[in-house]
Amino acid sequence: MTETDNTKIVQDVPEGVPAEYAESLMFPVGAPNDAYAQYFTGRSWLAPVSTEQVAMSNVTFEPGCINHWHIHHASKDGGQILICVGGRGYAQIWGQEPIEMTPGTVVNIPANTKHWHGAAPDSWFSHIAVAVPGEDISNEWLEPVDEAEVAKLK
Repeated sequence: MTETDNTKIVQDVPEGVPAEYAESLMFPVGAPNDAYAQYFTGRSWLAPVSTEQVAMSNVTFEPGCINHWHIHHASKDGGQILICVGGRGYAQIWGQEPIEMTPGTVVNIPANTKHWHGAAPDSWFSHIAVAVPGEDISNEWLEPVDEAEVAKLK
């Protein structure tokens, strides 16, 4: 069994992230999310939290940064759970209204569901992204979110 405690993690603050925000988080901000930068509008950072049993990462978004529409495919089970741990942001499932996320908000994204998530225009935002285990899992990155729709967010 691997044990983790709930003490605050001391971290070096990545360049571009306000120290006050980074220090307010229970989880590290991590490194620039360069591998997925092409699927984000704005800058984001990624910190793996757990890679055993269930993959979990803390994703931090600068104000106004959102990811593109995407789908977490699975033939059985799968999907994604988002848990806001800092700041304010949004998640939206295709065909539904955006859900405002503040610390403690949990959003369940079923497998095979088109969605996006990211920071409010005026706030940093961090969430734990939990990859729900399933069969035949793959991710499909799609088009950017329409700028007119993003402009409606407060």
